Amino acid sequence: MKKSVLIVLLTGIGFYATAQRNQAAPAALIPLPVQVQWNSSSFVVDRNTALVADAQTTDAAALLNTYIQQKTGFSLTSKGEKRIVLTVDNTQQLPAEGYRLHTDGNEVRITAYDTDGIVHGIATLRQLWQQDNGKLLVPGADITDYPRFHYRGMHLDVSRHFFTIDFIKQLIDQLALYKINNFHWHLTDDQGWRIEIKKYPKLQSIAAWRDQTMIGHKKELPHQFDGQRYGGYYTQEQVKEVVAYAAARHINVIPEIEMPGHALAALNAYPELGCTKGPYKTAEFWGVFDDVFCAGNDSTYTFLQDVFDEVMALFPSTYIHLGGDECPKVRWEKCPACQQRMKDEHLKDEHALQSYFVKRISNYIQSKGRKVIGWDEILEGGLAPGATVMSWRGVDGAVAAAKQQHHVIMTPEDELYFDHYQSLYPQEPVAAGGYTPLEEVYHYDPLHAAGDTALLPYISGIQGQMWSEYLPTTAKAQYMIYPRMLAMAERAWSPQTVRDYNGFLTRLRGQQSLLAANDIHPSDVYNEINYKLDSVSKGALHISLHADAAQAQIRYTMDGTAPTAASKLYDGPFTVTQTTTVRAALYEGSKQVYRAFSKPLMLNKSTGAAITLKEPANTKYNADASTLVNGIAGTHRFNDGQWLGFSKRNLEAVVDLGSAQPIRVVATNVLNYHWQKMWAPSSLEFQYSIDGVHYLPLVKTKTFLVNGINNVRLQVKPVKARYIRVLAVNKGIIPVGEYGAGGNSMMLLDEIIVN
Repeated sequence: MKKSVLIVLLTGIGFYATAQRNQAAPAALIPLPVQVQWNSSSFVVDRNTALVADAQTTDAAALLNTYIQQKTGFSLTSKGEKRIVLTVDNTQQLPAEGYRLHTDGNEVRITAYDTDGIVHGIATLRQLWQQDNGKLLVPGADITDYPRFHYRGMHLDVSRHFFTIDFIKQLIDQLALYKINNFHWHLTDDQGWRIEIKKYPKLQSIAAWRDQTMIGHKKELPHQFDGQRYGGYYTQEQVKEVVAYAAARHINVIPEIEMPGHALAALNAYPELGCTKGPYKTAEFWGVFDDVFCAGNDSTYTFLQDVFDEVMALFPSTYIHLGGDECPKVRWEKCPACQQRMKDEHLKDEHALQSYFVKRISNYIQSKGRKVIGWDEILEGGLAPGATVMSWRGVDGAVAAAKQQHHVIMTPEDELYFDHYQSLYPQEPVAAGGYTPLEEVYHYDPLHAAGDTALLPYISGIQGQMWSEYLPTTAKAQYMIYPRMLAMAERAWSPQTVRDYNGFLTRLRGQQSLLAANDIHPSDVYNEINYKLDSVSKGALHISLHADAAQAQIRYTMDGTAPTAASKLYDGPFTVTQTTTVRAALYEGSKQVYRAFSKPLMLNKSTGAAITLKEPANTKYNADASTLVNGIAGTHRFNDGQWLGFSKRNLEAVVDLGSAQPIRVVATNVLNYHWQKMWAPSSLEFQYSIDGVHYLPLVKTKTFLVNGINNVRLQVKPVKARYIRVLAVNKGIIPVGEYGAGGNSMMLLDEIIVN
């Protein structure tokens, strides 16, 4: 069957509708299989159904029986009138993890290349079946399926906030259902050590606990705290339980023990492992801290080797993750032991010292028959042989590692960090920062991002990240993980040619009852109203609204009032010619559904004017120069597409108003987030000109007091001008004591306003 027809069949049918008794409808499958053909038959799973397994599939059959018992209350035996058959047959033309699933009125048969494929076929069967009066109905189908990437991962940070074993198991169940085969368990960090290490009991009694936890966002100063002692850890027996639970579902559990940085909790327990020898304190707020493991102290390596001995005894995973990210070098620069280590090992700088540290621990792990994974900072100073890189800061780390013929797992923060906001609505619950909506996750493609096709064989797969700074509850964790994890799962499994976001949404809606049955309560903000700036002309914005909610109408206002069911019906793009706020809401009849939308639009003399930059933005915040005069202000979710970012260069922008006009106010917005390496300019100056050649000073400021968005609004003595020149001087090198010290700062500005 042609693929175009196939997608229509999968996405255009009313899913989970039972046309008649014992007749199941085609199901909403995520990830989308390689090939599906439906037929009109249905298989009924009841007490007269046999479950037939061979020697290789006995464990998978037991797992399937567990799922059937959970749904129906009964288990299957090997005898019955109808059959579910599980068979491994590697002579089939299937790749590793591939399977075929056939269902008709008499039989369900899953045939796979290996037992991994059998379990994936079971996951598809679970999405196919529908409960009906104590039985399960399975629609007739022939499915051929196999993964695009062999590595499909999901990460969870349990250091910043601790999650119960029950929550971990629930997450693993969802990983299995959506064919994600690696669980990356981030067990240690500055804010808490979460795994029992018997040789070092203070890791449990001291490092696992912090005195209190920050309330609100770390950008909000001064920091506020809850005053409550917080912590916990997993015993080795609990770890074994999780690993076994995951293994039964053919999911590999990768432990991460952070080093050389993110070590404050461990240093609090064993201060002799730090450069200054303390005192240290388990971190109570979020960020990157200067105190790290001492690279010059042999006892540091002994400690970590002992830790890994116990970790590797608990985790059979081929991969062991040693972190390696965000390690400041401030302490090493002043530590006599570290400087002596550099001298003894002929290391040219502290980056080479980090490489030495990582390589030394990597060699130890590899000597035990395991492979090392680290975040892309392990590239600094040279990569340890055989290491796999998780590229989180973009594509550069992936390209650098692949050129050295190291394997890469793509984990980019802009597309696959689920601690980012998933909506631009201001009422969203607090999140780490940035903006990663469901659609962006769905459209991410690691092969396209890598660019150079010669490097593609080294891309092992992709992984979603769930950092937990702002996840105080399991409900919040679910809100942030789901449904973005499902979009990531489809990108990791389904063919590269699958790019039907609307079809994915239809299938996602068809999965709601399945998610609810598994006690998963996902975010639904992807249904809400959003806007698009279609174009800008002089003094006018051309706006369209859209929403993915089914069967709802958009009602909107631009007069300052809240929309009601009687407000203007949105029927197409409209033009805005003066400063206003567009307010809109979704209605099903007279009932409002979802949250109301609101977007301020700032029209002024510069809106839609011609603008030139001496040099373009050169960071990932690299929107076109016209963004500075499009009437839309950038938000705290700084990758919203409205900010322009400059590194190692200044901003020089010239706005042509078209004719000489009276000027009384000039303004712009400056983003000052040191925790994101975003610094206000050293100075900001506005100049004016009649002819565009000779400029006179208008106003200058060096004051940017807000830790966040500085709305710089400057009254000036009235002048007439056609041209406004804006000069912003980059801060340059980040000073000592700040996050990213010694590196280059970024200068982010948006919206040049002239009135």
